[in-house]
Amino acid sequence: MDNSYSKGRRDDIYSQAIRAGRRTYFLDVKSTKSEELYLTITESKRNFNNDLGKFQYEKHKLFLFKEDFEKFTDGLKDVIKFIENGQSTDSLNSTEPETDTEDKNLKIHSDISFEDLD
Repeated sequence: MDNSYSKGRRDDIYSQAIRAGRRTYFLDVKSTKSEELYLTITESKRNFNNDLGKFQYEKHKLFLFKEDFEKFTDGLKDVIKFIENGQSTDSLNSTEPETDTEDKNLKIHSDISFEDLD
């Protein structure tokens, strides 16, 4: 893993690159114009383009805000456990039947808009 601190642009706070075969994952801490921190997770995959005769990079980006870290982490842990042993931690720990799939506690936690991310 490569840890680095970026002093370049005002919104770039911290970066970490994780190399995994043909893919590289970038974990970047950034700040909005109002100085709220958020995480971007970028997957970069190197592919050879036969038409152009050269390598190109396909990128996918996810924005994750601080107020969502706990739910995201819980969900990621659950999925990893499922992959490892074929059983969800929710199904192991839950005694209540599942209700509808809509999160009844969902609410807007921040006034951040995508324009703030530029």
